[in-house]
Amino acid sequence: MILDRISENRVLLEAELEPMQGQRFQPTGFADLGAATYTLPDGTRMLLVESAQSMANRLEATIVTPEGEIIPELEGLSYVATTLTKPEGETVQVSTLTEAHRLASPFIISNKEFCAKFCEDAQYSEDSRLNWKSINAALFKYDVNSLLHGLFLSLVKGGRIKSPRLLSSFIEASDVREAVSGGVKKTFDPKGSLAHENCEKDVYANVPFQRTEYTAGSIRIYFNLDVAGIRALGLPQEAQELLTCLALYKVRRILDGGLRLRTACDLRLKGDIKVTGMEALPSQAELLEELRTSLAACKPYLAEPAVTRLADKLVRNKKKTESEDDED
Repeated sequence: MILDRISENRVLLEAELEPMQGQRFQPTGFADLGAATYTLPDGTRMLLVESAQSMANRLEATIVTPEGEIIPELEGLSYVATTLTKPEGETVQVSTLTEAHRLASPFIISNKEFCAKFCEDAQYSEDSRLNWKSINAALFKYDVNSLLHGLFLSLVKGGRIKSPRLLSSFIEASDVREAVSGGVKKTFDPKGSLAHENCEKDVYANVPFQRTEYTAGSIRIYFNLDVAGIRALGLPQEAQELLTCLALYKVRRILDGGLRLRTACDLRLKGDIKVTGMEALPSQAELLEELRTSLAACKPYLAEPAVTRLADKLVRNKKKTESEDDED
């Protein structure tokens, strides 16, 4: 078992990265803030290349197909999927694998029948103490990934269920410098005096723009697996093993080739992976084998079938519709 190889309360991993080509890279950006730069007490200029919330999304994506389903290798892992019907009759498919906030997505947890069943399994009500053992068991039963990556069920009976991430990650760079460049979006009509008859928005003419990339003395990626948190969930040993294997499998998938963050931020490993808490990070093949064994052992604790399928109708958001009408 993978858990037997872990000697501490945390498994900490870090590795140095480098751009696939050249020296420049583009970090994550934030609305109204731009790049997240900061300075250490010793004066070293730092840069957040990828945030914890963004890395959570990337870790989740490692086991999802382009169609939004679980990868074939992990069939049997629990999650919730729903078919949503628009007012015009068109349908859209979403799931806890693809939705922001996972099980807490309003498109999923707003299903009254499912929400009631979840609360029953979790032994949850607004006017009683939280039974975290039952809550964690219910989360594991319906959506293992929500338990691993955290969630806040703000829409469920008073919004008291909040579970922190058990696996977190971020990428930062040190000793950074700006690399400022720019360009021009060109069109056959530089002044923008002509427009398409079906589009009157101000999107025409030549548009010059500025671009800021960065160079760095070092880029490092970090992962933190809260093993003590997994052990404290009150779940059976088989479930703890599954969560641990799944977390490390996702880490390995990222490190083995999931580091093309953006067009201008394509990174790769530089050197060895430093591991604290266990001797070494197992290979992807070994972790997958352990995962499949754990999945079979956890079948009694997972929903049957593993994918809970729902169906709901969508309505037009009146506030949004009125706002768009006012703009027109």
